[in-house]
Amino acid sequence: MRARNPRAEAQALLAPGYEARVLEPSPPAVQDPRWYADDPTDPSGATGRVVSPTSDGDLTWDEYVRSHPEVAGFAGERWLLRRRPLPPMGDVAATRKSLHQVAFFAVAPLRYGRVGKLGLRWTHLGFGTPFFGADEQVRVEEHLLVVQRGDGATGQPITDLESACAFLGIPYREVWFEGFHDPPDPVGPRALLEVEGRAVAELADWFGFVTLVLEELRRTPGAEEVGRVQLWPEHFDVAVEMGSGGRRASFGGSPGDDAHQEPYLYVAPWEPVDRSDPFWGDPAFNGASLTHSELLSSPDPFRRALEFLLEGHRRTAAS
Repeated sequence: MRARNPRAEAQALLAPGYEARVLEPSPPAVQDPRWYADDPTDPSGATGRVVSPTSDGDLTWDEYVRSHPEVAGFAGERWLLRRRPLPPMGDVAATRKSLHQVAFFAVAPLRYGRVGKLGLRWTHLGFGTPFFGADEQVRVEEHLLVVQRGDGATGQPITDLESACAFLGIPYREVWFEGFHDPPDPVGPRALLEVEGRAVAELADWFGFVTLVLEELRRTPGAEEVGRVQLWPEHFDVAVEMGSGGRRASFGGSPGDDAHQEPYLYVAPWEPVDRSDPFWGDPAFNGASLTHSELLSSPDPFRRALEFLLEGHRRTAAS
């Protein structure tokens, strides 16, 4: 296995005088106790012109690629480009449910046991923890569970939770954190997990797309009490929270669940919504949703997704 440093990988491709920002966690380890996750898009502290997936850099990656087309492939694969097409998605339910088990019963408990934080993030070809401890990370990369420490990384195929936890050096426990809302039902330590390569890639692309959109949403002018983007292990969705008091809401993207057969974006206000307003039309929860199919039908899925979430923010902030 190869140890990864996503920001350094991107930096190596830029011309002199530019500084890279990316969507994935990168070393050094998160030390700030206020946050569940790091902030790889933060442009502060730069000494060159910042190339970022968000609009608060000096250039977006889309703008940089126009004059440096040789990095388009790298940037597109890592969801740094807004103009990258959103790929179609097949039947991913079995793999989604298996990866949800891995996230909740193996990956998140390890980080929580070490640093008291449980948030995860999208990573290239999968998902994983922010860096913690001595620049350590645990991630799912294609069909492998990967442990990275410093300059070394080892991987093991995902088979069952007992093997996954043993590889991570932790016990399998079905109760490891109190206070979760609707965590997944455990399948048990020895149940065979279905992790199919195509499905993992499609789920990873969805998480990458959602992360890109949410990182831009965080920059909404006037937004209050903005959190950081993370993948919550209990729901297995990527989300960010914004707003104060009764106007706070969760904004995110789910890969699907028991009530939604396909992935969807959502806006979920913390206070009850006005169900007479058709925008708040999702029948399964207190909020609004936009499906993967609706995004695919748009000529610009990134813009359509951002517009949907911004409309949700506008309505929530005005309530």
